[in-house]
Amino acid sequence: MTRVLLAPDKFKGSLSAPGVAQALADGVHRACPDAVVDLLPVADGGDGTVDAAVAGGFERVPVAVSGPTGDPVATSYARRGATAVVELADACGLARLPGGAPAPMTATSRGLGEVMAATLDAGCRSLVVGIGGSASTDGGLGLLEALGARASDGLDLTGLHPALAGARIVVACDVDNPLTGPDGAAAVYAPQKGASPEQVAELDARLGRWADLVAAATGTDRRDEPGAGAAGGVGFGLLAVLGAELRPGIDLVLDLLGFAERVAGADLVVTGEGMLDRQSLRGKAPVGVATAARRVGVPVAAVCGRTTLPDDELAAAGISRAYALTDVEPDVSVCLREPARLLVELGERLARDVLG
Repeated sequence: MTRVLLAPDKFKGSLSAPGVAQALADGVHRACPDAVVDLLPVADGGDGTVDAAVAGGFERVPVAVSGPTGDPVATSYARRGATAVVELADACGLARLPGGAPAPMTATSRGLGEVMAATLDAGCRSLVVGIGGSASTDGGLGLLEALGARASDGLDLTGLHPALAGARIVVACDVDNPLTGPDGAAAVYAPQKGASPEQVAELDARLGRWADLVAAATGTDRRDEPGAGAAGGVGFGLLAVLGAELRPGIDLVLDLLGFAERVAGADLVVTGEGMLDRQSLRGKAPVGVATAARRVGVPVAAVCGRTTLPDDELAAAGISRAYALTDVEPDVSVCLREPARLLVELGERLARDVLG
């Protein structure tokens, strides 16, 4: 009996990863009613990470925290036993900016720290932290204050949440930027968060002063370590103060969801995301899924809203075929409005082509 594993990421701004997987499943079953279809929506550490964990069997736990500008927001984390999956994007990321208005100088990572504190209070001791989609450039100061640190002329860590001493924190991180300098958090990412050139310079100076405080308090200067500049310096706060481990986002999520066990015996894996382009080749979910499937010899097809990758680059990434919504509906506005309907058609077409 044919077995298909569906492991797509979200179609950003259009359909969640679980929604993509379900629509594809409906299409595959139209073409191959007897196929065994296994749904395993994935994420790479940005928005949708908690949703993917919940779809993979974790329990959703609601929590109220501070958004990027301090306004309260309702978010959640995912829990299985003593393991919690925490997502910055839904707590205090760009999507949580009131009215979408950027706040490059004042946005804070405090909400992420509040979610982490909630998981620790609940008894979780293994934290998986997705930090994609941040709105702030505060070096992780906000999240550390939420966990009990105090910063003024110096950094006082004596009030940190006591459970941190026995906790393991693993961070989904796909960038290797240092905290400061021309390749740092402010210079590279703050303009995307609305910062002017003058504000970028001020933010970089702030991060430098913050790194000095952390070095004085911990005895180690980690501002230049790869990944310290991730998420406006949240990577630095987690790494330098909390001793977190940084791992590629999709690899971390696949391990968390048991991808290796789920792919065993599959005849086909289908992955995808909204836009399949050269950025996808740099650690995004579809290529991570394809790489993992290729290790065990399972062929991979991809679905997307649009793709700009030629067949040879797709093949080099381990993707044998790519199917785009624009193949079914050339009007991009319709693709954005009705992705589920079109994905059913695409899943049916893919199944007929690949599975017969």
